[in-house]
Amino acid sequence: MKTRETIRNIAIIAHVDHGKTSLVNELLKQSDTLDARTELGDRVMDNNDIEKERGITILAKNTAVQYKGHRINILDTPGHADFGGEVERIMKMVDGVLLVVDAYEGTMPQTRFVLMKALEAGVTPVVVVNKIDKPSARPQEVVDEVLNLFIELGADDEQIEFPVVYASALNGTSSLSDDPADQEASMDAIFDTVLKYVPAPVDNSEEPLQFQVSLLDYNDYVGRIGIGRIFRGKVRVGDAVTLIKLDGSKKNFRVTKLFGFFGLDRVEIQEASAGDLIAVSGMEDIYVGETVTAQSHPEPLPILHIDEPTLQMTFLTNNSPFAGREGKFVTARNLEDRLMKELHTDVSLRVEPTDSPDAFIVSGRGELHLSILIENMRRQGYEFQVSRPKVIIREIDGVQHEPFESVQIDTPEEYMGSVIEALGQRKAEMADMINTGTGQVRIIFLVPARGLIGFSTEFMSITRGYGIMNHTFDEYRPVVPGNIGRRRSGALVSIDQGQATTYSIMNLEDRGTIFVEPGTEVYSGMIVGEHSRENDLTVNITKAKQLTNVRSATKDQTAVIKQPRILTLEESIEFMDDDEYCEITPESIRLRKIILDKGAREKSNKKAK
Repeated sequence: MKTRETIRNIAIIAHVDHGKTSLVNELLKQSDTLDARTELGDRVMDNNDIEKERGITILAKNTAVQYKGHRINILDTPGHADFGGEVERIMKMVDGVLLVVDAYEGTMPQTRFVLMKALEAGVTPVVVVNKIDKPSARPQEVVDEVLNLFIELGADDEQIEFPVVYASALNGTSSLSDDPADQEASMDAIFDTVLKYVPAPVDNSEEPLQFQVSLLDYNDYVGRIGIGRIFRGKVRVGDAVTLIKLDGSKKNFRVTKLFGFFGLDRVEIQEASAGDLIAVSGMEDIYVGETVTAQSHPEPLPILHIDEPTLQMTFLTNNSPFAGREGKFVTARNLEDRLMKELHTDVSLRVEPTDSPDAFIVSGRGELHLSILIENMRRQGYEFQVSRPKVIIREIDGVQHEPFESVQIDTPEEYMGSVIEALGQRKAEMADMINTGTGQVRIIFLVPARGLIGFSTEFMSITRGYGIMNHTFDEYRPVVPGNIGRRRSGALVSIDQGQATTYSIMNLEDRGTIFVEPGTEVYSGMIVGEHSRENDLTVNITKAKQLTNVRSATKDQTAVIKQPRILTLEESIEFMDDDEYCEITPESIRLRKIILDKGAREKSNKKAK
């Protein structure tokens, strides 16, 4: 069989924070790709502000490097479970993967998830043990862990014979030896291993075209762009081709532009052949999983599987007393247009209208998936409100099922009891416990997904910040009865509109935790703190101290208040209860009751009971 020996297609997969994006950076730097003048920043592939701030990859990205006359197409994939759908589709575009594993942490939940997807797709694995320079690195044990994981996931004999490279992406070094002293100041060991073990794509350019879309991009000038791999044949600019839709229907169109990838750039090209990773524009409603074929041979490739959403929130226009003050885009039309635009590129997202023209149900893969969309929207000038996240219930054989997550907790032994108790209250089942003998314990749980809503903040305070929690979708199971994961404390709710005063905050501190600073504008029905008891408490936070001209006998004391707890977007979403909204503007994040008026709220609560 003829192959294109000068091309390799690989994806880089790993658990979150094991160094994938840093590794891509070094591969770019040390290949024959970039101009000597090009300055590379840290983690250059993460080009979205939120990716840079949080140090996570959200969207899969592709680049290509030149090395010893070969072109290596590299796809950098997300490591977080909420973006697992991206990993799955990318496996169809490549012939090999670099599985990056931290030399100290070893295999983690997402390592299992991404490796399982790679083995299912039958691609060739190369293991990169990264961060070999860490004083705590244990490379031999980590390779054994990886081998056990391969066996556990049912890898065949060929896949189990995986090559291993040891590297430090941060220092730009690599070698085939597990001794840190043998590290060489280049990435050649990785490049050479890829060229030696990853198969070159088959060259069947003379056959009729088959190109499948695995990723989407959107550009205001050319519309939707389909990114994918040519599995067969050739395509040129101006070719008349047939698009086979997911439902089997066919549409003819003309290819207006073709793009290849090189270094950090997307380059316009005139033609591409089997094995190339390219982007195609010219069709407005091209979608992931669809096949572009020659008009004379319309044969579709198997449809790609896309993970279904497990969590939904209602997005609605802001109707608080402060509505329209801080946002640039505030109407229902603005909100709908922005959500529809997101659907152009995010295939794991669903947007449905509701009975109200001002509200939309938005479903995604998890809290992180939805909170990143919300954060992007507020940075772009949108003002809106969201409801508490709810899990998506499915009916299977007449029985209601809910999503369950597999949760891995790594925590110091002293906090183990508190973690087990907290998750027990959220109806978790313990599946496994491993005592590493270093004072650390690893516990695996199966938890209803709704039990994890709002748990990460509680988990961080239980483990004093020393615990690490990772979770990934496991399966749908029959619904567990009861209210799981609801907030146990009430809220402190403002009764008045005005500015919060130091005097009022001082008087309220013994009632709970305050969320606002003195001088913050508040309105009636806005949540200004967490009550120390289970019920909501209406408070006057705008009351000022009565001034008289009589001096007290004791010397005036300067008012000192505790530092208020200012909630982040994620913390606000976690804190919310079913009768509350989170109001989001480019400048503020406010929590509020859905019914702002105290009397109407109490009536509604009585009715509900």
